Amino acid sequence: MPEGFRVGLGHDTHRLVAGKALVLGGVTVPHDHGLAGHSDADIVLHALTDALLGAAGLGDIGELFPDTDNRWAGAESGIFVREAVRLLAESNWRVGNVDVIIHAEKPKLSAHKQAIRRQVAALLEIPEERVNIKAKTGEKVGPVGRGEAMECHVVALIQSQKNSA
Repeated sequence: MPEGFRVGLGHDTHRLVAGKALVLGGVTVPHDHGLAGHSDADIVLHALTDALLGAAGLGDIGELFPDTDNRWAGAESGIFVREAVRLLAESNWRVGNVDVIIHAEKPKLSAHKQAIRRQVAALLEIPEERVNIKAKTGEKVGPVGRGEAMECHVVALIQSQKNSA
């Protein structure tokens, strides 16, 4: 890989629970269950934060925003992404592109992918065409396939801002 580029991988999984809003990529998606977690449990933004931090060698979401800290109880996860982007800029990195896979048996996410893409691009301050959102089912296998959980994987490319025009 040419000097000045790095790749990070992020992953997150949360259980589904009744009585909580389902938030994916900063977008509230209509569903009878939401994700359990200390913050808003947005698996997309948690995995994205980890991918960005990992690419820059800046640790992980649990180090910066531990679930043992009550400041983050119920927090909107866009805070985590914005902080990761700020830390990248401080370290002379910028986001190149991101590729996101959301694993969920239900609800079907095709109608929500564009809104998630738009929100993620806005949080990252990059054009929408540099964000890709995919949705996959669990094919009735494992916790995702049984509708007990959702998970997300994100790959992020970051680019050095040093000596860039």
